[in-house]
Amino acid sequence: MTELVVVMMIVAILAAIAIPSYKYVTTANRMSSEVNSLLGDMQFARSEAIKEGMPVTVCIANAGGTGCLGAGTIAWQNGWIVFLDSNADKQVQVGEAVLRWTPAFTSTDTFIAQAPSFWAITFNRSGYAPTGLPLTTTVQLHDSTNHSAWTRCLAVTPIGSPTTEKYGVGTPVCN
Repeated sequence: MTELVVVMMIVAILAAIAIPSYKYVTTANRMSSEVNSLLGDMQFARSEAIKEGMPVTVCIANAGGTGCLGAGTIAWQNGWIVFLDSNADKQVQVGEAVLRWTPAFTSTDTFIAQAPSFWAITFNRSGYAPTGLPLTTTVQLHDSTNHSAWTRCLAVTPIGSPTTEKYGVGTPVCN
């Protein structure tokens, strides 16, 4: 009986140590996956713009993934689409193919653009995506606890070059 109690205490101690660590790993992996998904789609849009020789836009999608929500929307956690944008107007027109659709997050994470005008980005046939902003802008990804260890940012330069950053890094600083 004593041996059973000792084994149960050892298992309880190990569980108390492992469970918080497991939560960190799963949350950090989910957050990295979400930010890398947008980064990957922006890189895909750039390569398609160069390959097709025409503008390709990434924008915050409507509920069905058939169009863009439009100006003033900054919540990228609602999902986004990548589409051929022949007239570079950041809206899906008849005949413009939607190449990819990423639906809304199933988690309670928030993915908010820090510039109100950053609801869409259009890559031209040369692979550049002028944002029209004088400085690098960020899209900040936070989990529901807003814990800094899990915060990630997608930084986009004025010429449209996207990169990911961890909390406390970058210009402007990801926070």
